[in-house]
Amino acid sequence: MLNLIERLTQPGVLVADGATGTMLQRAGLPRGMAPERWNLENPQAIRELHHSYIQAGADVILTNTFGGTHYRLERDGLAGQVREINQAAARLARDTAGDKVFVFGDIGPVGALLKPLGRITFEEARAAFEEQATGLAEGGADAILIETMGDIHEVEAAVEGARLATDLPIIVTMSFDTHGHTVMGTKPAEAIDKLWSLGLAAVGANCGRTLSETLTAIQEMRRAIPSATLMAKPNAGLPHVHSTGQPGGQLVYDVTPQIMGEYAQKFSELGVKIFGGCCGSTPDHIRAIAQALKNH
Repeated sequence: MLNLIERLTQPGVLVADGATGTMLQRAGLPRGMAPERWNLENPQAIRELHHSYIQAGADVILTNTFGGTHYRLERDGLAGQVREINQAAARLARDTAGDKVFVFGDIGPVGALLKPLGRITFEEARAAFEEQATGLAEGGADAILIETMGDIHEVEAAVEGARLATDLPIIVTMSFDTHGHTVMGTKPAEAIDKLWSLGLAAVGANCGRTLSETLTAIQEMRRAIPSATLMAKPNAGLPHVHSTGQPGGQLVYDVTPQIMGEYAQKFSELGVKIFGGCCGSTPDHIRAIAQALKNH
């Protein structure tokens, strides 16, 4: 198996997996429970999640660690198990992926604003990301993916923290879900100008409100730095509450697998090298993406 950097120089698009939380909730994860808890308490559900995406055609799977910093885990009483949880998640993904599918160690935001707007210092955030990345690297991840970021300052803390922990390739995707900007007001062109200067393996956009908005963000990034290696992992549209007779109902997303497959080709035409789905994306969406990209 080629390493990731070599693979990104070759023709074609790596198909990434879809949603984690969406699928784990369907598998019975109680609402409000940290998904990361299941890395220790229900590992079979995590293996089945990864296997479903690999069977659908994914070349890349993400570890179940989006909320894997101690700031997020402490909400569920797990702050003392950061390294153990992230190691376990990476091992579960690695064991399921074998040597034919890449494992990205997934890192999301700490869930609170950094100073001066919030309570967490840059150094505290960097230490939290270092702790998480250490566990992911020890568990066998091929790369670190820092995703759904809205604050460039927090991205820098995450990149620095990851580099203190490991020499694995690092990818960053930001979410442009606020009128084409991140929640902190950063435009896609401004983001890539900063991110690409950090020496990352790839940069891009994930989550977001709609496929078209994420596509626009990628277009702006491509125009700003034509040589950049890009990744996109958009949501399956917007969620709607579907009544199931149960309290709260079920969230249903409005983008079908067919539409996701059609958009995958549009992203591919912009030279995106890694493409998958975020919230609301199922193995059926990833199967449609894989069929569209690998038969294109």
